[in-house]
Amino acid sequence: MNTPDAVTARLDALSDWRGDTLRRVRALIHGALPDVQETVKWAKLTSPGVPVWEHGGGLCTGEAYARAVKLTFHRGASLPDPAGLFNASLDGKVRRAIDLHEGDTLDGAAFGDLIRAAAAANAGVNAARKRR
Repeated sequence: MNTPDAVTARLDALSDWRGDTLRRVRALIHGALPDVQETVKWAKLTSPGVPVWEHGGGLCTGEAYARAVKLTFHRGASLPDPAGLFNASLDGKVRRAIDLHEGDTLDGAAFGDLIRAAAAANAGVNAARKRR
């Protein structure tokens, strides 16, 4: 499923706080990068798939677990995070994540900065590949 409608359907299927959280995250992502692309990837019989936001490459995924919404940034280890939003997967060499639990709030301005930094990192990698 590779359309915004697929992401809407996936979020609507989560009729609790996790769906609300992912809808807020989605709005923040679109506010930070209006031309962001979104898809649902990795759908299979045992999983409805994961929303993925992309801009010149993967930015982040939004996974819903029973007790958390996990926003995993593809190049998170290389991104500046002055607000300290990353709170999960901190030992990884490439990825970093933000775990949100029921009732948590997300600093929208800092998250927007992180999304824009992820897009800039993708642009830098793409530019380096073109120079080769």
